[in-house]
Amino acid sequence: MSGLIGRKIGMTSLFDENGKNIPCTVIEAGPCVVTQVRTEEVDGYNALQLGFDDKKAKSSNKALDGHFKKAGTSAKKKVVEFQEFDGEYKLGDSITVELFAEGEFVDVSGISKGKGFQGVVKRHGFGGVGQATHGQHNRLRAPGSIGAASYPARVFKGMRMAGRMGGDKVKVQNLRVLKVVADKNLIVVKGAIPGHKNSYVTIEK
Repeated sequence: MSGLIGRKIGMTSLFDENGKNIPCTVIEAGPCVVTQVRTEEVDGYNALQLGFDDKKAKSSNKALDGHFKKAGTSAKKKVVEFQEFDGEYKLGDSITVELFAEGEFVDVSGISKGKGFQGVVKRHGFGGVGQATHGQHNRLRAPGSIGAASYPARVFKGMRMAGRMGGDKVKVQNLRVLKVVADKNLIVVKGAIPGHKNSYVTIEK
């Protein structure tokens, strides 16, 4: 599947030809350098490893320096592998945002915003234990009962409870490409994508 590594810039909105306001996200996509070519004969599968966003030499180690030197490029902060990449590319090639076209649909993956330890109302959308009736006191956001009595005498696995929220890998599918700005390496997609501003995302077509 063909794709690029990008950075989430932020959200804005555009007007379509009917005057409707469409929320959208701006992504800086590429240019990405081919840092490794996987083949069926050597690796057992076909894939391209792409690198994005230069990092300082002092932040890299000798193993990575040697890996990127083969591709004739500097050390990269983000490296992602795309299997079954369409088209023929060789080591050191640069792939730009022109890989995408306006009107087509893409899938965007990223790490969602971490929200720390949250209760069941925020984390799972619980309604709380009723209102302030039936002797309830300071329990409007409580989880309520989590199990039965002497049988089964345990809490079932998967019980929705309070805990860490966010920080998960999330993929949003079928986002329409509204605009491609090739000279600035920008792509504008309809809707929201996971992650905070300046976080890395992968865009697949």
